[in-house]
Amino acid sequence: MKPKFTIGCFAVIFDEDNKVLLVHRRDRDLWVLPGGAMETGESPDDAVVREVNEETGLRVRVENLAGLYSKPLEDDILLLFTCKRLDGELTLNNEADKIEYFTIDNIPANTNPRHRGRIQDVLSSGDGIIFKIQK
Repeated sequence: MKPKFTIGCFAVIFDEDNKVLLVHRRDRDLWVLPGGAMETGESPDDAVVREVNEETGLRVRVENLAGLYSKPLEDDILLLFTCKRLDGELTLNNEADKIEYFTIDNIPANTNPRHRGRIQDVLSSGDGIIFKIQK
């Protein structure tokens, strides 16, 4: 049987003060990077732009592919992009009850550990692309 993989596309967005944008989920007490699943007929960069807009109200431009993460136990592939804010206003929605920028030293304790790691990966990788298996 051929496995079906989910492809997730997530964004790391820094503001002019080098603070990172996080979204607090309505369904769980958890902060995450904006993003989600790629839809049929969609390119990865279109998916991340759409997801960021849906979850935050911002319009962004993809700057770089920052990482490729494999979650083999969950049949997930995740693409991490660095994005630049173009315009829009932070807007709460049915997925997010809080949207805020945080300094790297003040990322909330209840941030998804995988997402926290991905932020650190971007900060430490320079212009390289990260390839990791996440369990």
